[in-house]
Amino acid sequence: MTISLYMDVHVPQAITDQLRRRGIDVLTASDDETQTLPDDQLLGRATQLNRVLFTQS
Repeated sequence: MTISLYMDVHVPQAITDQLRRRGIDVLTASDDETQTLPDDQLLGRATQLNRVLFTQS
């Protein structure tokens, strides 16, 4: 089973980079051009894409 992540803009790029280096499927809000959406809408987008929302406040 593979988990695909959807990274909020508040997650440091270094975390995303390291996960990708380890072969984890990561899509960032910036890559998806949704970086200005509020968290509830980001959760909806991640769900729509069958991804787990990874966020940090």
